[in-house]
Amino acid sequence: MLTRPLLLLMAVATGLTVGGNYVNQPLLDAISSDLAVPQGTAATLVTTAQVSYGLGLLLVVPLGDLLERRRLLTVLALLAAAGHALCAVATSFPVLLVGTAVAGLFSVAAQVLVPFAAELAEPGRAGRAVGTVMSGLLVGALLARSASGALAQVADWHAPYAAVAAGLVVLALVLRRRLPVSVPQRVGGYAATLASTAALVREEPRLRTRALLSAAGFAGVSVLFSSMTFLLAGRPFGLGEAQIGLIGVAGAGAAAAAALAGRLADAGRGQLATGAGALLFVLAWAALGLSGPGAAASLALFVVGYALADLSLQVVHVSSQNVVYPLRPDARARLNSAYMTTYFAGGALGSAVGSAAWIAGGWGAVTLAGAAFTAATIALWLWDVRVERRGGRPGLSPAGA
Repeated sequence: MLTRPLLLLMAVATGLTVGGNYVNQPLLDAISSDLAVPQGTAATLVTTAQVSYGLGLLLVVPLGDLLERRRLLTVLALLAAAGHALCAVATSFPVLLVGTAVAGLFSVAAQVLVPFAAELAEPGRAGRAVGTVMSGLLVGALLARSASGALAQVADWHAPYAAVAAGLVVLALVLRRRLPVSVPQRVGGYAATLASTAALVREEPRLRTRALLSAAGFAGVSVLFSSMTFLLAGRPFGLGEAQIGLIGVAGAGAAAAAALAGRLADAGRGQLATGAGALLFVLAWAALGLSGPGAAASLALFVVGYALADLSLQVVHVSSQNVVYPLRPDARARLNSAYMTTYFAGGALGSAVGSAAWIAGGWGAVTLAGAAFTAATIALWLWDVRVERRGGRPGLSPAGA
């Protein structure tokens, strides 16, 4: 039974585990200067976090159907804490890179928690449960960016990593005490579990369309995340780490949007929500493009574009999750593994493209890359609509499937 205190704990846990992957975003310029590496090299920390998180989604999350989840989540939180602790003591870029990879790999505890919440929810309320837990994830990412910049301003860039490591150790102890014991959904070995995940991708067309759709959206937003620090730290804005971190507050509306998308999914309007989110990306990149360097540079317009991009992504993401989870209620962890691996592969691609675009052509090239991923998102949404009309399963509440 999913009580409200337990749901809130799961939301907080999701926010902290994933939020740790975002602490580096306001720190990239400081890391570049302190460790004497080029800005493009520093930006690879964002890509590394996403690639390692993607590997965790592929290789670790399916264990949620194979192992007892409370124990699994406790171990994952402790391993993620070890990665952040390594970052906190890093004095060279290779060590920082290794710590980032370890933390990213095991922070996928969040993606064991999301389908767990859907499973524990009452019939007809799984969409709300997913939306609430995802709101926690978004608030965690938001606070991680903002708090990281502020903490680095008063201490140095190592301090945010130490704070996350300590928080994850405490979280592991709380999860061990408060989460219910789960019964594994699948009997069999690890290799068979991974093979069955691949089979789900082959057998479920809407898993493919929704995963690719969300991946394209995340790629576009990752283009922004991987390059915005350099834009805001340079002329004409000249912002410091704390100020750049505070830009993340503009994404606060995305948490509410995630909860709303969950309610719309429960009401059978998930496809409408997805389309609205995809189209809002157009407005987001229009505002971001107009905000860049030049006579008309506008920090206010950048903040508006940032907020719209974050909001749009979460509407698309949460509505997609509420399509994917009902496809096979007995395989939620594996469905989530396939979906989220694709999602973060899109994020890693977007981060790499964003860094390359910044180096090659500055903010103008970044804007063009974001617009291209936006066009892909809209096209994939239209494809998903066609698949659904041709017989793909509609998105229902997982508990009501």
